[in-house]
Amino acid sequence: MRSLLLTLGVLVVTPGIGTRAEAQNYPWCAIYDMGDWTASCSFTTEDQCWDSVRGIGGFCMANNSYRPSAPATPLRRRQR
Repeated sequence: MRSLLLTLGVLVVTPGIGTRAEAQNYPWCAIYDMGDWTASCSFTTEDQCWDSVRGIGGFCMANNSYRPSAPATPLRRRQR
């Protein structure tokens, strides 16, 4: 019974060990006026950003820290 509980515990905990938090990397930031200025750089298009800001106050600007991810390279087949 103990080995079953240990195995179950290991299986539940293991998936979370190797992951790490990634910073948001999107090209547009919304700057909200909520008493203090709050930024959310989580928009892929300028229109998405403005739709989020509209009606609650704030503005949108390009994310100067944005770096596009490298395109995936296709796998090449080995020639025999």
